[in-house]
Amino acid sequence: MAPIQRVVKPTTRKGKKVLLAREPQIIEGPKRAVIFQGRRTSERVRNTLKDLYDLKKPDAKLLARKNDITIFENAAPVEEICRKHETPLFIMGTHSKKRPDNLVVGRMFNCALLDMVELGIDSFEGLRDFAVPKITLGTKPCLIFNGPAWDQTDEYKHLRSIFIDLFHREQVESVRLQGLEHALSFTATPEGKILFRSYKVLLKKSGCRTPRIELEEIGPRLDFTLRRSKLSSEDLLKQACQKPKALKVIKKKNISTDGLGTVHGQIHVGKQNITGIQTRKMKGLKKTIKEKKG
Repeated sequence: MAPIQRVVKPTTRKGKKVLLAREPQIIEGPKRAVIFQGRRTSERVRNTLKDLYDLKKPDAKLLARKNDITIFENAAPVEEICRKHETPLFIMGTHSKKRPDNLVVGRMFNCALLDMVELGIDSFEGLRDFAVPKITLGTKPCLIFNGPAWDQTDEYKHLRSIFIDLFHREQVESVRLQGLEHALSFTATPEGKILFRSYKVLLKKSGCRTPRIELEEIGPRLDFTLRRSKLSSEDLLKQACQKPKALKVIKKKNISTDGLGTVHGQIHVGKQNITGIQTRKMKGLKKTIKEKKG
């Protein structure tokens, strides 16, 4: 028998606000992530988790305690951790003889595992290895995906979607050039490597109105290898990506808006048969006897 879920009812005004904040929102903010260690980790894995936390914060939770979890055999402990900390994203670092320097990134949907991808850390250079000024906390990065491999297999497609959810922040309508400060590059090589790079955008003088743009690497620098994956079904992914009805734009035919905000509408009328229109007979329209003779 399935366990009975207890319905939590608020008893105070503050408790009601907390429960309302936990409910699904029409417009959601940045997705939070929980970062934790597995049964055993190496120094490279611990430094990688710390640097990924620095890139993700303040929308991240870093746990110091180790967890005896084999996620590909039983994902229930990870689902419980994400439910406890109210985070739809997770990053788990592990290390073993069979899979050294291992990283698992995944997502949750409705408090259950949606998909996850296992990555092997081939090389690592942390934030401390780059003696350059760091970016401001909470800066929205520009995500760049290089290489045709991101559109060729399902594993790469899901991994790209996970990276977008992981580093995506607030939704913006337009981008100002001076506001673009940070860029994250993900390159999929033909050899099967995934190169993760982080750059700071510098605006230099160019002698004209548009400045010259340079990229300065600020770390971390990571090289990944795709190992295992557990992907969701198409129906479940479609359900997870479904938008609420309030955000759906209903398109109306023959209605347009100009640059000044004025709404214009077009009405299409079919061809009218004027000769066949029935009119009422009037005495004034009758022909007289002289007109008939003439």
